Amino acid sequence: MTAATPKPDLDTRENIASFVDGFYERLLADEELGPIFVDVAQVDLAVHLPHIKDYWCKLLLGENDYQRHTMNIHRQLHGKRPLEKRDFERWLEFFTTQVDEHFAGARAERCKRVAASIAANMEKSLSLQ
Repeated sequence: MTAATPKPDLDTRENIASFVDGFYERLLADEELGPIFVDVAQVDLAVHLPHIKDYWCKLLLGENDYQRHTMNIHRQLHGKRPLEKRDFERWLEFFTTQVDEHFAGARAERCKRVAASIAANMEKSLSLQ
């Protein structure tokens, strides 16, 4: 019997990229959230995923490649299809599950805390609370 391989932390760009890819695969397959990204936002994954990877590398690794303003992007989406508190709760559930299933460590825990804060700030900014 061999010991299980420990889960990696979100401490490299490669691990963050793997997390983001897996998270979006799960998210886009969801019957509730998938259409928001595909039909409403019409997200071009070839453009979007590198931005999201840069965003998380900025937050977790201190990299400076991400320079966009996420709130404005979500306000525009909210104007097309009003986002609801439930949408953010579901997003956060998928996010946390993806982290917990595949990653462990200080940065993985920080990532979940930051995501919860982001969801709460988005809800507040969009007046969903």
